[in-house]
Amino acid sequence: MTSSPGWVGRRLDPDRRFGLRMTLAALALLVGALPFGVLAALVETKWSPLLDLDRDVATDLNDWVRAHPAWQHTLLFLTDWVWDPNVYRVLVAIMCGWLWWRGARRLVVWAVTSMLVAGLLGALLKFVFTRARPDLPHPVHHSDGWSFPSGHALTGVVGPGVLLLALLPLIPRVYRPFAWVLAIGSAVGVAFTRVALGVHYVTDVVGGWVLGLVVLAVTSAVFEWWRRDAGLRPVDATDEGLEPELDGDDPDPEIAHIRPGTDRDSPHGRN
Repeated sequence: MTSSPGWVGRRLDPDRRFGLRMTLAALALLVGALPFGVLAALVETKWSPLLDLDRDVATDLNDWVRAHPAWQHTLLFLTDWVWDPNVYRVLVAIMCGWLWWRGARRLVVWAVTSMLVAGLLGALLKFVFTRARPDLPHPVHHSDGWSFPSGHALTGVVGPGVLLLALLPLIPRVYRPFAWVLAIGSAVGVAFTRVALGVHYVTDVVGGWVLGLVVLAVTSAVFEWWRRDAGLRPVDATDEGLEPELDGDDPDPEIAHIRPGTDRDSPHGRN
């Protein structure tokens, strides 16, 4: 009589690869969350050197912005209209509509999942830590809700990351470094506006950055595992994007599902 497989055996069973992927994703999330956990513990225990840094930077930047009204208006425009989380959500939604039309539906699932996880995780953690926003003598801006982690900083990493990792194959290789500079600059820029306007501490935006990187790393790893299950070649997502075949130049017939009206089973099914 054959004994039933144990927990590890079930996870490694090829017929249960989805469970294996989810298990590995959970482990990756746990490992990736360690830096955030350390930061959160320091914030929660009110470690004085870190809190002093938070207060000093928030006060100094707020005073500088208050003394320069033109910069105040510029920062408000950037944080409310250019780098607002809802702007990224709209851009990702538009991109997903186009990708769905092209047939890249797994890429759509990845993009939507990444944005949803980021939004829900950020909101949940705010209620877990309930950190008050900076209380400054002369605030130049006001924002509702809790402070840690910064939702703007979190979405400022995940939003550009999703757009870039999905669309990178369509960007000429010579311009891809500039695209990364733009994405990273956006993440840094939105974090600066939040601290300079006095609605977040430095640790709030750093926490948002770390969470954003964890979300992108885990969801991208799951997507790469799917590629390997489908028999597609491994990719360097930072150089080629998550699905290099999106540009239509890769002869691999396994990716024919991204082309509406093509025959996936035929090596001649692509136009």
